[in-house]
Amino acid sequence: MLKCRLSIILGEKKINVAELSRETGVNKNTLHRLYNETATRVELDAIAKICTYLDIEVGELFVLEKR
Repeated sequence: MLKCRLSIILGEKKINVAELSRETGVNKNTLHRLYNETATRVELDAIAKICTYLDIEVGELFVLEKR
């Protein structure tokens, strides 16, 4: 199962979803779905913007957990 660590990363960096949306241009609904781990599809461009702004690698944002 693929897990999104956006909520953990934003908490560590003390950034909220509204600020991330404002700074990256990524839709708030998309960010909320990632934050709550309910997203099933996300544009690669959005992932790139999030990772660039947060200065992280894709592997830090998404983790593959074995069942």
